[in-house]
Amino acid sequence: MVHGYIVVDKPLGMSSAAVVSKIKRLFNVKKAGHGGTLDPLATGVLPIALGEATKTLSYVLNGDKVYRFEIKWGEARSTDDREGEIIATSNKRPREAEIKKILPHFRGKINQVPPAYSALKIQGKRAYTLAREGKPVLLKSREVEIDDLELIKVLPDSALFEVACSKGTYVRSLGRDIAEALGTRGYILTLRRLRAGAFQEKNAILLDSLLQIGHNTELMTYVLPLQDALADILALEIQNIEAVKLRQGQAISIPKGDKDVVLVLSEGKPQAIARVRAGKLYPLRVFNLDEIGE
Repeated sequence: MVHGYIVVDKPLGMSSAAVVSKIKRLFNVKKAGHGGTLDPLATGVLPIALGEATKTLSYVLNGDKVYRFEIKWGEARSTDDREGEIIATSNKRPREAEIKKILPHFRGKINQVPPAYSALKIQGKRAYTLAREGKPVLLKSREVEIDDLELIKVLPDSALFEVACSKGTYVRSLGRDIAEALGTRGYILTLRRLRAGAFQEKNAILLDSLLQIGHNTELMTYVLPLQDALADILALEIQNIEAVKLRQGQAISIPKGDKDVVLVLSEGKPQAIARVRAGKLYPLRVFNLDEIGE
């Protein structure tokens, strides 16, 4: 049994679902899932939960993300990335000073319209399905939060940026809107995720490297404990006899306190994600670990 996270450096041209499928077969696990979809044209940090760690995926999905992306100036594309058809052009190439001047308008809470080629549903159909059928795609503006947005490098026909943002932010929309604010057109040429929740680029291993290792003991050295996904959550240690009750769905008494969510440990091993209310510990997600991959 393997319970933990493997952080894959997703290769270009492969879907997130395809990566999960390969990892699932490699580790021979029944349950696996990823912590946030990356488009086939994106690379970078793709945390994959194995076994009981899948119960913590929502905390990775809700965590902030960091991306490095390149905007190609002069063209708008139907998909807001390089796969789409050219739908508008502009001869303007913004200068560094112009770019830096407008960036503050894209920090903090902003509204953005998701790309037409997105997985959002409109009356039961995916937006990208409607777009491919040539039907109108009317998506509502939504609020997202940009914690930081920096210009990294200016090139003759493009510019490189880094953004830290909340769940639900579309970098393709951000690139499109930055270009329009500069009086030109633009689309995302390259996109790489540097961080997803608690998982960073330095934790990631190339998919090809994992496949070359194959299913042996060395492979297990790359599995991170499931509690790594919960690094920002308060940990609470309890006795083993109380842990048994908690795993059976029972609330247990603890010193008074109110916490939204805690990670419950017994002898250093994760037992559950729970909520503290009025001196009681109520289980939200219970872990059944025969063995923790480390």
